[in-house]
Amino acid sequence: MAKYDLIILGGGPAGYNAAERAAEAGLKTLLYEQRALGGVCLNEGCIPTKTFLYSAKLKDGAEHGKPYGVVCEGVSIDQPAVVARKDKVVKALVGGVGSSMRDAGVEVKKESGKIAGRTDEGLYTVEEADGSRNEAQYLLIATGSEAAMPPIPGLKEQFERGFVLTNREILDLQDVPEKLTVIGGGVIGMEMASYFNSAGSKVTVIEMLDQVGGPIDSEIAELLRKNYEKKGVSFELGAKVVRVDGDGVVFERNGREDKVAADKVLVSVGRTPNSAGIGLETIGVATERGRVLTDDKMKTSQPNVYAAGDVNGRSMLAHTAYREGEVAVNNMTGRTDHMKYNAIPAVIYTNPEVATVGETEESAREKGMDVAVVRLPMNYSGRYMAENDGGDGIIKLVVNRKTNAVVGVHMIANYSSELIWGADALITREVPLEGIKKIVFPHPTVAEIIREAVYHVQD
Repeated sequence: MAKYDLIILGGGPAGYNAAERAAEAGLKTLLYEQRALGGVCLNEGCIPTKTFLYSAKLKDGAEHGKPYGVVCEGVSIDQPAVVARKDKVVKALVGGVGSSMRDAGVEVKKESGKIAGRTDEGLYTVEEADGSRNEAQYLLIATGSEAAMPPIPGLKEQFERGFVLTNREILDLQDVPEKLTVIGGGVIGMEMASYFNSAGSKVTVIEMLDQVGGPIDSEIAELLRKNYEKKGVSFELGAKVVRVDGDGVVFERNGREDKVAADKVLVSVGRTPNSAGIGLETIGVATERGRVLTDDKMKTSQPNVYAAGDVNGRSMLAHTAYREGEVAVNNMTGRTDHMKYNAIPAVIYTNPEVATVGETEESAREKGMDVAVVRLPMNYSGRYMAENDGGDGIIKLVVNRKTNAVVGVHMIANYSSELIWGADALITREVPLEGIKKIVFPHPTVAEIIREAVYHVQD
């Protein structure tokens, strides 16, 4: 039996980043990951989908280049080549994470570890499949999440026969389906609808809510939907899926059933924390509906046990997981740190992109804030106009009148994903409007739209 300062269960963004930080801080660290380092994000989520979407962007640019004086004919997607490139990128990045672990001195075991209890000395025991055990003063639970599979009649059966796919399986498709039905119009659903629409599928999105994109600004959600309707994607909003047959999806709306035919179905209705079967009950860690409960220091209900990433269900985003893991390690090593969730940026990597951070107008008013809201067309940016013929992008700025500081920024436009971190910084640092006006933005850039919006805030 070996002893460590820290044992981490899970090698996704929360786990591997925390492992590196812990080792740098002098903790003898053991990391368990039964599949591939990088977790869902690197292997079957964030990175693979971006390789797909970049291929689609190149195809769309070539196919629709006439307004810019560029004419191409016979443009198409080579799906096996797209998948092969995705695999190449993932392999390289997974290898990079492994190298980082070795360089930092983190011991990695490619297997699952299960919590087996706590010793009289207060150390936590983790057991491996062969019965061998290791002990540590600290535990970090970072076991991530998996695609939710709701109890829809026929869904599980059709998944087992390969007709229904999750985000994992759809990224290995060698053929573009003629008809793709997407259950769920959130981030994953919209991104895959975007790719397969560009690749040539007839895509239908079925969403229970009255808007796509999840809890984003309603006007931006509507613009996103309209952009994709123009591209040929069909939407069934406010619709509840009641059954999945072998040839399509049956949904109900306003008491009436209808059916969408499909060659493949993607189910993307959220994710479920991976907290079962890892031994949490042996040490009494509190959970709620599968998620491990944590405070703002990432501490669980048990001393020296922390949880970060999707498994705590607070904010299921890779960049949140990075920060949560760092907060956990900082508190383990005596550097008091706190996690803040009021300014977590989120992006939908469609074309155009959607990026959002902080309060929407609706959420701010629900919290009793007196806010000013500025809405500007992205055409106020010369760079945007130069690169978007007929673009309808917008930015919305939400300002707290009491503090005279920005509390929310929401955009739909190309480059939104690369701008949102700056908006996040303004919110996190509570920079007053007068302070933002003193920042020099390079010209011409789309980022100038933030400065432009600030100057449009009415006193």
